[in-house]
Amino acid sequence: MKHIVSLLLALAAISCGSKNNDNPGPTPGPEPQPQDKAMVYTTTRSMSSIFKASQVNVIDATESLSAVKLNPSERYQVMDGFGAAMTWATCYNMLKMTAEDRHALLVELFDKEKGLGISLVRVSVGASDFNTEEYTWCDKEGLENFKIDRRDQDIVIPVLKEMYAINPDVKIIASPWSTPKWMKMGNGGSGKHDQWTSGRLDPKYYEAYAQYFVKWIQVMQDYGFKVTALTPQNEPLNHGNSMSTYMPWKDQRDFIKTALGPGLEKAGLDTRILLFDHNYNYDNMADQKNYPLNIYNDPEASKYSAGSAWHDYGGSVSELDNIVKNAPDKDIYFTESSIGEWNYSWDGCILSHFKNIFLGTMQRGCKGITLWNMVLDDKKGPYSPQAGSCKTCYGAVEVSSSTYKITTRRTHYYQIAHASKVVKPGAVRIGTSGMTKAGLTYMAFQNPDGSFAVLALNESASSVPAIFVSGEHAVKVNLPEASITSILWKD
Repeated sequence: MKHIVSLLLALAAISCGSKNNDNPGPTPGPEPQPQDKAMVYTTTRSMSSIFKASQVNVIDATESLSAVKLNPSERYQVMDGFGAAMTWATCYNMLKMTAEDRHALLVELFDKEKGLGISLVRVSVGASDFNTEEYTWCDKEGLENFKIDRRDQDIVIPVLKEMYAINPDVKIIASPWSTPKWMKMGNGGSGKHDQWTSGRLDPKYYEAYAQYFVKWIQVMQDYGFKVTALTPQNEPLNHGNSMSTYMPWKDQRDFIKTALGPGLEKAGLDTRILLFDHNYNYDNMADQKNYPLNIYNDPEASKYSAGSAWHDYGGSVSELDNIVKNAPDKDIYFTESSIGEWNYSWDGCILSHFKNIFLGTMQRGCKGITLWNMVLDDKKGPYSPQAGSCKTCYGAVEVSSSTYKITTRRTHYYQIAHASKVVKPGAVRIGTSGMTKAGLTYMAFQNPDGSFAVLALNESASSVPAIFVSGEHAVKVNLPEASITSILWKD
């Protein structure tokens, strides 16, 4: 009898003293289940359960008013996975941990059997605002000066290597925060812009910047890292980030079709180009509305553009309805959302972010989700001391800045856990029909091994009994009030 998963690291329920203090750490869960058992993971807003692992019987299919029928023949997007950004700050904090503690955390996050099986991460091309210094891999003018920056060589690369030793199938979405300064012109389209913040990519450097990306991807692939997608600019409408480049849609269109797309193609790289990488509301810039759609309207740019990437710092996830309607053949990814002093509480974030960032985007065809920093310290860093960096952000995991022991796992950790533990890379979102109830949202997937996964969100004030039917078998579960439930079973 085959095991569906090995659960040496299933996380059990832990009570906390306050709704705004998070689970201090995982404890061992049940042994791997036999094929006639389903794994169920539950997290409640009340914190009575925090990623509590349990087993229920897989029973014969039954007709019931509470039944949800899974339809594997109704197929939607293929999933790449879920995760968070492996920023310089994340890697710095991990390297400050003891080797034993760091390895344990990386296993917890990335191991396919013992851990959460995280399969998608975001990596910055050069520095981001979660570096203590600003740099690219070519700060001296001329591509002959391209080389791995020592700060990435010493901090980021070693942690990624250890991550890949645990899970060699992790995919990377890469994003730059700034072009090299010597490639920048003023925001008005002329002159030099010798600053890390804002400025535009000068068209005379389009070819050089495309080759910069080619070289960066080749170096990463030489290490065995899988750069599956690239966004030409993080938050291209954000003038104020400590490292940033203003890249309106016409600039991005012209850069992609004249240099970046042909450059990747000529180099034989299969890294996909994702447009935009910014907010649902286009930062309220009327002339930038429909940013990716405007680029898709150009046939030369569109043929190099695999899809678009999104953040949620402005606007609503419903903007993706507009994108899907007008570009149904293009992929969608969600690449960044933050929690921090301005918005965070356990009970305020755990359900709402899962609803909007996870279920809301996947309902609209999203193939992969990465949240912001994987690991920050209790001082919310390290971060850039420059204006425009986030100095109030929380990591999915928090460590002490004195001992570098884990102190907290926040809502982002558990949202990633609920998705990654049951929805495997290559899973297909499938159709469902049957029970509906106010406050209840669910979606189903079929994994490459044939197993089924369900993600269910119950926002109502009462528990909901539900039966999920797959072919000849079914799983009967109780969805607690105000909770997230993930289920994994074989038919």
